[in-house]
Amino acid sequence: MSIGYKMKIAISGKSGLVGSKLEKMFQLQHNEVVGLKVRDNTDVETLSKEIEKCDILINLSGTTILARWSDSYKKKLYDSRINTTKKLVEAMSLCKEKPKLFISASAVGIYKSDEVHDDDSEVYADDFLSHICKDWEAEAQKAEDLGVRSVQTRFGVIYAKEGGAMQKMLPPFKMGVGGKIGSGEQIVSWIHIDDLLRAYEFIVKAPSISGSVNFTAPYPLSNSEQTVILGNVLKRSTLFTVPSFILKLIFGEGSTVMLDSKEVIPTKLINNGFVFNYEKFEDALKDIVQ
Repeated sequence: MSIGYKMKIAISGKSGLVGSKLEKMFQLQHNEVVGLKVRDNTDVETLSKEIEKCDILINLSGTTILARWSDSYKKKLYDSRINTTKKLVEAMSLCKEKPKLFISASAVGIYKSDEVHDDDSEVYADDFLSHICKDWEAEAQKAEDLGVRSVQTRFGVIYAKEGGAMQKMLPPFKMGVGGKIGSGEQIVSWIHIDDLLRAYEFIVKAPSISGSVNFTAPYPLSNSEQTVILGNVLKRSTLFTVPSFILKLIFGEGSTVMLDSKEVIPTKLINNGFVFNYEKFEDALKDIVQ
């Protein structure tokens, strides 16, 4: 599926898994892709010149959440997302020819656990990750005041051959020492990287879509169900369990990323006609381990 005409696309956070894959996809369609490096000392005027005449600005910047959250690391998590987004919006405000679309990342961590959420849900968690996501999205939405369509992509767990969560999950299962995490009852909302890339492309071509959009597959599942499927597909034992307290010892508050239950449905994508290639976790897993 091609966009239809050559575009200039600027990506902040281009070196990560999603950014590098987006760059490749857009370049194969003969679009020009520009990488933006936004640092604490990045000059907004200089940034605006890089963004000038871009059709699309994509924001993926942010320190990884899969780490131990010390107080200093929490500051990095927050600043790397909120301050970068502030600068990008400020840079856009200085452009004579502003981007037509600003797509900024967010996460399903915004939602309260143990409830079902569509894109319009405002039942948010009362924790640090949700606090980051709310502030992150609020900064991104300010692009609307500039006349720029703004979309906030709420990522579920991203599964890919080349990296992300699956790279950490597969080795223990392949060695036969994999198993559920904690109680295993927590719901995992996930998406295959190929569907995530196609969803970006879909949003570019769907001008009616704005605001928060859940980037998750239609069928979330529990960690226990996921574990059974991993065992069956890999033909390995799944008798082991990673106790919650071990994860809390290793990751501290960051363990919430693995232990919280997030049941999130991509209603906006589905209602606008997006078709997932990988609706079920088993199909996504088979593709990844091939």
